[in-house]
Amino acid sequence: MSHIAIIVGDGYEDSEFSVPMERLQTAGHTVDVIGSSAGQTVRGKRGRSETTPDLGTAEADPDNYDALVIPGGFGPDRLRMDRHAVDFVRHFFNSGRPVAAICHGPQLLIEADVVRGLTLTSWPSVKTDLINAGARWVDEAVVEDGNLISSRKPDDLDAFCAALLKRLPDAGTETQHGHG
Repeated sequence: MSHIAIIVGDGYEDSEFSVPMERLQTAGHTVDVIGSSAGQTVRGKRGRSETTPDLGTAEADPDNYDALVIPGGFGPDRLRMDRHAVDFVRHFFNSGRPVAAICHGPQLLIEADVVRGLTLTSWPSVKTDLINAGARWVDEAVVEDGNLISSRKPDDLDAFCAALLKRLPDAGTETQHGHG
């Protein structure tokens, strides 16, 4: 079983949080929600979901996780101002473990300065920011480059979740990091 971190900020895209969370848990993986402050409720921008982070970005240890999910919406832009969130994402990404970012999620990757030379996709309004940060942007449902999985929008969630789940060991097996 893998231990997954989902990092969320207030105003995240509801389905981009809830669908991966449900699919990961259904597959038997453990998921921790990380936000700027543990115990402080964050809400989806559409009002269809809310969550209370298990850990704050200051105390979350990237080494405890096998994969990282970054939902879109307004959350990633808000998290760009959280130095601990940016450090967490940078450290995690540089570890080589899977990072899955959808919609506006790559904004947090831009802030962490990890997209240079990579091919990815996002919500169209993030395209220029990614190009300016040194990435190659393509308009596809799911793009995989190294340890990065990216998708454009909620309509891509099936492909996004399938790509992430394919990278994780089957539930019930031990991962290379010894979580299980």
